[in-house]
Amino acid sequence: MKPETAKYVETELKQFAADLNLSEAQKTQLKTALENAREKLDEIRQNHPDVTRADVIAKIKSERGSLRTRVANFFTPEQLVKWDAGVASAKTFLGERIES
Repeated sequence: MKPETAKYVETELKQFAADLNLSEAQKTQLKTALENAREKLDEIRQNHPDVTRADVIAKIKSERGSLRTRVANFFTPEQLVKWDAGVASAKTFLGERIES
């Protein structure tokens, strides 16, 4: 993983770990899920250098949906509610600007 990609993942992980009071096991699972999502975004940019901003935003939203499905498997219901609220209000996701 590229250093800048790792930085985005770590930033997101720290924020959510603190906000959601995640256990060590949950942090590990979330880190893996975030890394996978970021790698997919990087692949799109690499394989499609002419991708439009709208296409990137659409893919980000898709990846957030996939990520939400994954975290639902290891977050508590209370953590999931906080996750949803945090994601809904986020201005960026894994270093990418998104529309609210």
